[in-house]
Amino acid sequence: MKRYIISSEASLLDALAQLNALSGSAMTLFAVDACGRVAGTLTDGDVRRALLAGHGLDCRVADAARRDFRSVCGPRPDVAALRECRASGITLVPVLNADGTLRRIIDLSVTPTQLPLRALLMAGGKGERLRPMTLTTPKPLLEIDGKAIIDYNVEALAAAGVTDITVSTAYMADAIDSHFASPVAGVQVRTVRESAPLGTIGAASLVDWEPDGDTLVMNSDLLTTISFEEMYLHHAAEHADITVAAIPYAVSVPYAILTTDGARVTGIDEKPTYSHYANAGIYIFRNAVLRTLRAGERTDATDLIERCISGGGRVAYYPIRGTWIDVGSPADFRQASELMRHHRNLSAR
Repeated sequence: MKRYIISSEASLLDALAQLNALSGSAMTLFAVDACGRVAGTLTDGDVRRALLAGHGLDCRVADAARRDFRSVCGPRPDVAALRECRASGITLVPVLNADGTLRRIIDLSVTPTQLPLRALLMAGGKGERLRPMTLTTPKPLLEIDGKAIIDYNVEALAAAGVTDITVSTAYMADAIDSHFASPVAGVQVRTVRESAPLGTIGAASLVDWEPDGDTLVMNSDLLTTISFEEMYLHHAAEHADITVAAIPYAVSVPYAILTTDGARVTGIDEKPTYSHYANAGIYIFRNAVLRTLRAGERTDATDLIERCISGGGRVAYYPIRGTWIDVGSPADFRQASELMRHHRNLSAR
């Protein structure tokens, strides 16, 4: 972070030297005063404009810096504000404390957003439909195009600024523990182990959740291009206690369906198709909901959702736009492998 910071009292010549050293990265400097408060931003374009306006190279940075810079505040930056910065082509966004001092700098080219979420990846299943592959390797560690399935999800979360990630384990837990002994995508992932089967959400009872905040919970054996940012913004806009990611699911009936009124037929629909939304195994929970789980009690996510609804809680859904594959069968595994090879080939062009 220090290489992007310059004193407001430094000269433009000093600024040019520092900007030159940034070649290959975002070429923006943050001018700070004697108290450490950010007074403005400076680019090479700002230096050129100052020189054309008659200032010399000994001019103070403070006299050339732009004071109408974009910033965010506090330990949890506003996600919508970061999204606007990204849309405006801004790469470096300063995070300021309440007194205007610099807390940190977010590089949106590396981490496009900073979601105020914890994450729990469920990785305790046996993957029986993928045997014999899962006889020696837990399903989340099966490799698709040279990378463990679960690592695709850890990388996607890290890219969204989620760095507090826990993985729940059961089957072949030692292998998963060993896998995460080293950081993945710069994140030191923690693991918690089920001593008995706890269902599809019961393992969340093994984690100490703070009263406030939200947590993303997802199955670890999914491959998806879901926008965690859009899902979070939807969750926040709906003031939801739980948001369920959903995928479109069509059911085609191979018969003519009758519409009836008593014994009378009032209509007939030839081989209709009905569209529904199906649970995609990705959720955002308010921590207050997760804290209602009883330690060690087997609970499925659907049970917790129904409990929330019956208690007057607000449950929303977020339609996934893009790829979603539940790698549960050999056919799914082959499809996922072909898809990731396709993505890699497109990236290489």
